[in-house]
Amino acid sequence: MEPPAVRPAVRHARAADLARIQAIEDAGVPLFEEQFGDLTGDVLASPGDDGRDRVGEPGYLLVSGPVGEPVGFAHVVYVDGLAHLAQLSVLPTEARRGVGSALVREALAEAWHAGFDRMTLTTYRDVPFNGPFYARLGFEEAGETEPFLRRQRDHERSLGLDRHGPRVVMVARLGRPRRP
Repeated sequence: MEPPAVRPAVRHARAADLARIQAIEDAGVPLFEEQFGDLTGDVLASPGDDGRDRVGEPGYLLVSGPVGEPVGFAHVVYVDGLAHLAQLSVLPTEARRGVGSALVREALAEAWHAGFDRMTLTTYRDVPFNGPFYARLGFEEAGETEPFLRRQRDHERSLGLDRHGPRVVMVARLGRPRRP
């Protein structure tokens, strides 16, 4: 009999983690190239945001992995009264080990504890590690009714992100978090 799976530990990013955040996001480019083909010159292949910039925004940055050597992160921003999952990235070598799911679950719990009743994100509807992944974690497609979400989608369209397939707004309704 196999022992039960251990949920990866998630914590707030520390200063020692910030230098690794961009590299974690950038490591995902080959996954998108497998889906969409060569991304040379595409915004999806441009360098990710620096961890120091991310922690300067209202919200929080969660990581999984040893201090100074995180293997994944979730960046949630607070904007216009929303908790918005701006970025989730996990090193491809750590994929399918529960790191991304643990990060999202903790991000949802953190938003609930901060007083939010929902979390939003924008993603590709049909990319397996995007829309279907978030749907398994309780996110549902929603409209762009909030001013921030309309601005976000307009910005994504201006960057040409829609050329790779349908992008959608998803929302998760928050309730008392369930802890294992």
